[in-house]
Amino acid sequence: MIAILKYNSGNIMSVRVALKRLGHDAVITDNPDVIRRAEKVILPGVGEAGSAMKHLRERELDSVIISLKQPVLGICLGLQLMCSFSEEKNTECLGIFDTAVRKLPAGARVPHMGWNDFVSVSDDPLLQGINPEDDVYYVHSYYAGVNEYTTAVCDYGLQFSAAMRRDNFFATQFHPEKSAETGARILENFLAL
Repeated sequence: MIAILKYNSGNIMSVRVALKRLGHDAVITDNPDVIRRAEKVILPGVGEAGSAMKHLRERELDSVIISLKQPVLGICLGLQLMCSFSEEKNTECLGIFDTAVRKLPAGARVPHMGWNDFVSVSDDPLLQGINPEDDVYYVHSYYAGVNEYTTAVCDYGLQFSAAMRRDNFFATQFHPEKSAETGARILENFLAL
């Protein structure tokens, strides 16, 4: 079973539809027992870090997420919530990745919205078959800088983490569910873990 976390964020149905296109059903849930039993967990997100973390804490899902041993994929806001801190509403986040999330700097077009490729991609199971020139779709105003967990880098006037990994926790700043064939490949890689 694949669990998509319901936590007061947008884009959940897009992820479910993308999985369905790949032949997989998913349950949308905020039930801790269902989440713990799932084979794979996805933390999607379009929204704002402060209210999203508040929602997770009120339902004690923050501690559930941190304790998971199965593969977990954070998407966009999901990646940012997996970091230790976000400048968005000065939010303490989950701390899976020991790095801070910053606002895109003045001078950059904010939000970063549209197709962009990678500067580099590491040899990570989530990114098998993905090349630096492959385009993926972004919509974000905040970013995690390049750090020890970075598995793919994007350049948007500054380099930031397009993808990160720590143990069983994977995350993408871009939206694989909106990234055509490249995104479908990444989702398939995740489902095959």
